[in-house]
Amino acid sequence: MGEDPAGIPPWRTWARIPDRLPSWRPGPGTITALPATKRRFPREQATLRSPAPPGRVSFLRAGDRHLNIQLWSYNYEPEPTGIGPVSAVFARLMRERGHEVQVVAAHPHYPEPRWGTRRRPYRERRDGISVLRLPLAVGRATTFERVRQELTFTAAQSLASPLLPTPDVVVAVSPSFPALAPAMVNASVRRRPWVLWLQDILPEGAASTGLVEPGKLLRSAQAFEALAYRSARRIVVISRSFERNLLAKGVPPWKLRRIYNPATHELGAAASPAGEAASPASTPGPPRLLSMGNIGHSQGLTELVAAFERSAAARAGELRLVIVGAGVASTDVRAAKRTDSVELRGLLSAEELRDELGRATLGVVSQRPDVAEFNLPSKLMNYMARGLPVLAAVRADSEVAGLLEESGAGWVTDCADPREFAARAAEVVRDRSELARRGEAGLEYAREHFAPERSAELYERVLLEAVGLSATRRPARAPLTRGARRTV
Repeated sequence: MGEDPAGIPPWRTWARIPDRLPSWRPGPGTITALPATKRRFPREQATLRSPAPPGRVSFLRAGDRHLNIQLWSYNYEPEPTGIGPVSAVFARLMRERGHEVQVVAAHPHYPEPRWGTRRRPYRERRDGISVLRLPLAVGRATTFERVRQELTFTAAQSLASPLLPTPDVVVAVSPSFPALAPAMVNASVRRRPWVLWLQDILPEGAASTGLVEPGKLLRSAQAFEALAYRSARRIVVISRSFERNLLAKGVPPWKLRRIYNPATHELGAAASPAGEAASPASTPGPPRLLSMGNIGHSQGLTELVAAFERSAAARAGELRLVIVGAGVASTDVRAAKRTDSVELRGLLSAEELRDELGRATLGVVSQRPDVAEFNLPSKLMNYMARGLPVLAAVRADSEVAGLLEESGAGWVTDCADPREFAARAAEVVRDRSELARRGEAGLEYAREHFAPERSAELYERVLLEAVGLSATRRPARAPLTRGARRTV
């Protein structure tokens, strides 16, 4: 893999000053963008990557042994599905490894606005991590509402960014797509590297789901996408298909790092709220097929539910499809449900979701055949981490299909023919030994690829590369400063 050819001037020495946000307190190693002297940072005091690109040195002093990381994430806990839990796992992992982490996120709103609205920014602490929450106009039912929601968050980020402390590195999670603009400007003004963590490939997603029509707006979005790829010091992609997509767009290989999202549920068997191990065999009723997470337009659940209810196995009461979650397509899915063979449970608490995972016989992943693959559902990682075999209704060339084939964790059916899904489900649930074998294969694969500890090492390596430190010399753990919870 090639090395970064773009050299940058050595960084100056930076003064330590407190942030203008009232609830922030300076911690050890905090550095800001005001030069204390004009003396350039000596090359011999920097820890270089090996091999180091010409002119690339770390802007950290030799005594600054941990990174100050700002995570700019549209979604964050307590949102129960999607990117929110993944971003929270990242923040906790980095903090556990001795880094200072500050999160900048939107007010909770996904997959439905159950947390109300806030008109002003506010701070909170989650697991000892400072989280700055920014307001936004919540709405996802129409294209106008989605655009308004993202632009109001972008505006809030733009107004808040001058008041944030200067970190060593910024990690910006996409989506939100427009919110990458303030990340780029902030990094450029403060002369700090930023890492793009690509969870969705946009604007392909918006175009394939019909949210954006071909035309000037789409071309502008594609131009902005290319600008973001050029600006980021590193780009973390979550699948091989993402990697191929960006390489085809001219992104240089040295800039890309592929890291699968970590499992956000504990690896191994789930436990029921009563503390006893749940098992599909001990669950009364027919085998349960569990689909969890966002109920959006790209999953194709409406067509899957209609075909499932018409199947012989569902009509005979031999299978039950359980859908957990919420989203913009929830109304359509509810309208397609005609019988008791499909159960819509909505959003569940963490304990209730663990119970459902314990009762499930198969985990379900689905996608529409006419939608480009612009994300990799994190539910797949959690099914495999649970040791739950997977039945997927996806395209044969999708990343989901590739992972299931490589790991041996389940079966793939053609999403263009949703009738095949129910027929295959009725067939595979009869073979308990094969279900156990594939569940164990998925768990072993998850331990190797989706374990949070493994992800932490890879994330940290990318951040060290971004700031110019050697990935083989990890910063030592340092005491973390705890700021008080206050409103901005």
